[in-house]
Amino acid sequence: MRVLVTGGCGFIGSSIVDELLKKGHDVTVIDNLSSGRRENLDPRAHLFVADIRSSEIDEIFKRTRPQILYHQAAQVDVQRSISQPEFDADVNIIGTLRVLNCCKNYAVRKIIFASSAAVYGQPQHLGINELHTIEPISFYGISKYTVERYIENFCPMHQIEYTILRYANVYGERQGSKGEGGVVSVFLKNMLTCKDINVYGDGEQTRDFIYVRDVAKANIAVLHGGNGQVFNIGTNSSASINKLYKFMKSYTNYQKEPIYCPKRQGDIEHSYLDNSKALNLLDWQPEFTLEEGLKETIINYVGGSQYYACCTGDEEE
Repeated sequence: MRVLVTGGCGFIGSSIVDELLKKGHDVTVIDNLSSGRRENLDPRAHLFVADIRSSEIDEIFKRTRPQILYHQAAQVDVQRSISQPEFDADVNIIGTLRVLNCCKNYAVRKIIFASSAAVYGQPQHLGINELHTIEPISFYGISKYTVERYIENFCPMHQIEYTILRYANVYGERQGSKGEGGVVSVFLKNMLTCKDINVYGDGEQTRDFIYVRDVAKANIAVLHGGNGQVFNIGTNSSASINKLYKFMKSYTNYQKEPIYCPKRQGDIEHSYLDNSKALNLLDWQPEFTLEEGLKETIINYVGGSQYYACCTGDEEE
């Protein structure tokens, strides 16, 4: 099938591209490379460097005629959404509306949208299922939910199928520091360069950390299923920031203690997603534990078997 991935040079988008190519699909990517990197992308995919807010994307849709759209492109920095709400809305809402119009004009069959657990806000109960109250506490969460509502109304009007995936805190190789799971990337880079690490709050706040390859496979699972549905994509478990820090410290032989800083506005205290709907209705479940995913991330970041030996506790001769 002809598949278009917006944000396909980002760490989640490029992982989805990898899985699509394994399945033999013809993949096109739109990415403005503001956070994604060209080197993340498999050269078999066709890359158009463009912003989803620009008029260029109409011509890209016209030329490539995608049957399926994976919409990953977004402003994903919660703190930036608070300091620059106009920019957040421009990218996440206005940019998506331009993409939706292209889908209508060029007969896209299905849209798969990357939403976020941020739409729920401070949870009233754990784990959070898809029927949980929607009360986002950041403009990022507001913009993601606004796009969900546009898709849920726009697609039926124009005979386009859709599936919405609400991601937990995604981490893994190729990740930058600004996304919701960006704490893993920040910790890793600082640990490997022996820099200080800041923890905001007391470190006991919890998150549902899910490995990027599990998220990519969830996206493949809804290529032909889950139409008209919203799914939580998480692990049904949580870990504190302090626990994450201890795992990563032991894997990297980092010697410093964290510096505890005041809690940041817009940060959620505790969160993990109930993924039972995805487990029951999709041919998908997360395969990596947090420990396994962190080891894979570190190995991919530094490369080579020497670090693998360090991660597994084995000594090389």
